[in-house]
Amino acid sequence: MQRIRLRYTKRGRLRFTSHRDFQRAFERALRRAEVPMAYSAGFTPHPKVSYANAAPTGTGSEAEYLEIALTEQRDPETLRALLDESMPTGLDIVDAVEARTSGLADRLTASVWELRLDGVSVDDANKAVEAFLAAETVEVQRKTKNGIRTFDTRGAVVELAAAPAQGDPQGDRPVDSACAILRLVVRHVTPAVRPDDVLSGLRAVADLAPPVPAAVTRLAQGLFDEESGTVTDPLAPDREAVTAASSTAAATASATAPGAGTA
Repeated sequence: MQRIRLRYTKRGRLRFTSHRDFQRAFERALRRAEVPMAYSAGFTPHPKVSYANAAPTGTGSEAEYLEIALTEQRDPETLRALLDESMPTGLDIVDAVEARTSGLADRLTASVWELRLDGVSVDDANKAVEAFLAAETVEVQRKTKNGIRTFDTRGAVVELAAAPAQGDPQGDRPVDSACAILRLVVRHVTPAVRPDDVLSGLRAVADLAPPVPAAVTRLAQGLFDEESGTVTDPLAPDREAVTAASSTAAATASATAPGAGTA
């Protein structure tokens, strides 16, 4: 069995697709691309697809991850291209690597988010950011299936900064009014702290209330590097393992080739 890890996006208006909508579209793409999928056992077999930390409905993303299991060997890049052709534009398969390590989900420990605040000036956003970062705790409330839950958002936030907008990459927002961009790096903790929770925290500490809902995009997710303060590529260990295996195989083939080692 071969395992392939894929990175995909949710762009433009397709950020409003739910995780279940994506699952249906992806399983159709698997059938169209004639991918030799491995299936689970039991009365209702289903394709072996593992999703990791999917973004909430309504948020865009450049860094969603999943893993599939195949019954036959396939070239990851060829498979990626076939699947991407079979997916709707906006739900794009942008990266693929053969899984050579374990624990993909364990490497998703932080996310980088971009929050577009239309109708909010950069000065007002900066003041709210300063108030948020200066606080020891910022408690917010969220409605859950078990009722209202109160939790701290400040502890999960590693970085928060404001900057002026440079156009609208999604193409569905006005660009001629006041607009601030928040860049947010947040650890994946329990309970999960989402971008809308941080916005609730900004409202609590600085009365920052955008007149329209924020456009939220996940730019990256992966392992948080404490030394550099960056979020690293979770597929990098697999790429490195593939490269190392290829180098070892090439060296072995060279050493065992006829005439190798003779004068």
